[in-house]
Amino acid sequence: MSTPILLVAMSALSAGTYAFRSSGPALRNRIRFPERATKLLEIGAVVLLAAMVAVTTVPTGSGHLGFALPAGVLVGGLLAWRNQPMLVVILAAAGTTALLRLVGLT
Repeated sequence: MSTPILLVAMSALSAGTYAFRSSGPALRNRIRFPERATKLLEIGAVVLLAAMVAVTTVPTGSGHLGFALPAGVLVGGLLAWRNQPMLVVILAAAGTTALLRLVGLT
């Protein structure tokens, strides 16, 4: 791809992303969702997060599943459950996994 086309594509994507993200706060008081739809969206978010944790914990493929990855996911899950900031959760989970792999508990 040539540079001008790439710049146009990047500009279009960034403008679209900005418009999409700013439409939420702009339309917050204009659009009302039914109570049932709000509950279903909340439940759906929890189900998607749980599915992501399950898929991340048990990797597929021929690699050996050691103790480090599930332990890191467990630490991250516990911190998320305790309402810690997302950065703390991610760094603690990655740090736990890396430390256990460094020690040799792959």
